[in-house]
Amino acid sequence: MTDKRVAIVTGSSAGIGSAVARRLAGEGVRVVVNSVRSAEAGRRLAESLPGAIHVQADVGIEKEAATLVRRTVEEFGRLDVLVNNAGTTRRIPHADLEAVTPEIWREILDLNVIGTWQTSVAAIPHLRESGAGCIVNVSSVAGSRPAGSSIPYAVSKAAIEHMTRLLANTVGPEIRVNAVAPGLIETRWTKGFTDIAEMTKRVVPLKRVGRPEDVAEVVLALTNSMYVTGQVLLADGGAHLV
Repeated sequence: MTDKRVAIVTGSSAGIGSAVARRLAGEGVRVVVNSVRSAEAGRRLAESLPGAIHVQADVGIEKEAATLVRRTVEEFGRLDVLVNNAGTTRRIPHADLEAVTPEIWREILDLNVIGTWQTSVAAIPHLRESGAGCIVNVSSVAGSRPAGSSIPYAVSKAAIEHMTRLLANTVGPEIRVNAVAPGLIETRWTKGFTDIAEMTKRVVPLKRVGRPEDVAEVVLALTNSMYVTGQVLLADGGAHLV
């Protein structure tokens, strides 16, 4: 059993999740890297981080979410931090209502919302034992503004933000639950958002698009903020001001 904090970061083989895993590991946290299809990338990341392991699991499937938590506790004997970062989307113009099929709704909600829920439920007994457990959910500015890659994606992030508040009100004082809502961040998902990126650089107060490392700093801060719970912190370069 390790005496260092242990964190699961779901969907952490690339992008924001990878940056979060690296940042936590840099602070001495033992990290469980998680991925589904990008298993090789996840294993490489885990091998590059001291004391980290990789667990391949689809958190949108209840048994696999539970297995991810179980494997973590078997390996390290504890769980202190859960970062619910795994998610998916489809790029669909909001006006194209007919393109949003029930199957697309289920695909996005199953991973983004239900995956966040069932991984949290599996983790909560162990986070309680930690004595200072915390959950950090990764949302989006699309959760509170009429924006985002598709309407189902934006709705899923709005659900995550309210889930954050509801859980925080339910599982305290043993566990804190917060969320970070990134604005436009440079990842593989946003490579085609050229027009939005240029507009962001022109109008937001910080005059740049965000980086995964910017979000990772907020996640780290939330894991260490012992008197903060039920909050959704924007990491958008000030876009909400304009």
